[in-house]
Parts: sequence; C-alpha cells; structure tokens
Amino acid sequence: MPEATQSLICDEMSQTIINAVEEIAMEGGAATLTVRQILRKLDISNRVFYNRFPNIESVLDIVYRNTILKIRTALESTVSIEEDFFEYAKDVVSRSLLVSYDVKMKFNQYIFEEDSLGELNRTWWTDEIKKLIIYAKEHKLIKDVDEDTLAYSIWCFCRGYNADAVARGLPKEKAVEDFKYSFSFLLEGLKTVN
Repeated sequence: MPEATQSLICDEMSQTIINAVEEIAMEGGAATLTVRQILRKLDISNRVFYNRFPNIESVLDIVYRNTILKIRTALESTVSIEEDFFEYAKDVVSRSLLVSYDVKMKFNQYIFEEDSLGELNRTWWTDEIKKLIIYAKEHKLIKDVDEDTLAYSIWCFCRGYNADAVARGLPKEKAVEDFKYSFSFLLEGLKTVN
C-alpha cells in the first residue's frame, strides 16, 4: 500500500479500475467486493491498484458519488405553470425511484449507509424539494407551509420508501406504482382549496 505522503496516480488505469468496481458491484453487490476480484478481473498487480487507491472503499466512494451524480442529472428539469404541477411532482419523485432502483439493489448496504451519514446528499435533496415547494406556494398551488420542514419530511418519505422497497426486493414497477399512489395523497393534502 502506498505511504500516506506518496501521491496517488490518477490516469486511464484509475478509471478502468473504477469501471471494473462498478461492474463487479452491479453484478454481485458492493458488500462482498474485494481488491483481489479487481486484480483478477483486470489482470493487474497489487501495486497497480494501490498506487491509485488506498483501499476498495475509496473506489466505492467514487462509484457512489458517480451514481448520485447520475441520479441527480436524470432528475434535472424545470417546471412551468403550464404543466400540471402535481403530476410533475409525482413524476420527479417516481423518476428518482426508477433511476436509483437497480443501482441501489446492488449497492444497497453501502449506499444506504452512506446516505444516512451524508449531510451533503440530504442538503442537496431537501434544497431541490424546497425549490418545488416555493414554486408551488408562489403560484398558489399549495397551502402556506414551512418549506424547510416539509422539504425534510418529503425527503424522509422518499428515501425511506426507496430504502424499504429495495431492501425487500419489491419489483421496480410495483415499487414505482405504489409510490406514486401513496405520494399522490401527500400532494392532495397540500393543495389549496379553489
């Protein structure tokens, strides 16, 4: 393993290792992944791996961050008043479940441990949810609510549902259908009376 003062190599092989870790973890899960599996798959030496990464967890951290980035990118869009805001909100949360579902099935323990400790992840999601709440309030689509409290509660609902559905192995289509159904009741309770 490289000494703490030695700088690590960041090159094409680093990316090849990251890709291999993601592929192996997607096939068999992240919990049992070992450096030895990577070495065998890529036919490389310990030195090649450890000159680039201090351990397998550091590679999984990169895979995790890349996965979160993919999920966030897939969800980026803007809402306009011409759209049905409530259908849009259901679509956004359903897409978050769909995009993350297959990945989280394989990275279940690792990702959910990281999520529960990841302040940056929680902050990113609650900020995004808060933007939607503010938009809906400004357009008088929902009642006057505390944006911070509601954003956090919605994040907990979405994250908890996702975690449980993945942990129980609920089929993806059924998970999304049930989630949209349940989430529609939350949205219905927020609507202003016209």
